[in-house]
Amino acid sequence: MAAPEDLLKPYRDEIDRIDVGILALLNERTTIVQEIGRVKQENNMAIYEPKREDKVYENVTRNNAGPLPDDAVKRVFERIMDEMRSLQRSRLQQQQQQQNNKESK
Repeated sequence: MAAPEDLLKPYRDEIDRIDVGILALLNERTTIVQEIGRVKQENNMAIYEPKREDKVYENVTRNNAGPLPDDAVKRVFERIMDEMRSLQRSRLQQQQQQQNNKESK
């Protein structure tokens, strides 16, 4: 009889493969978010746009076929967008600091 760990291995291998795919998609999304941040900065736009985030939640829950419940999908995307906002803020601060350093020389 196979050990329980051996029985789980194919499932865990599949999860690992899926996780790598999710990571690739998150990084693709991040690249686009960085471009959005650049456009926002150039046009003096706010980083946080609650109406846009509401549209994202609406889109992902409308397209959710389950089995993950809509409220869980929303929480996952809340976290993703929170990290994207943090990235935009961090890049903005770095650029402002670089600009300040150039001006002080």
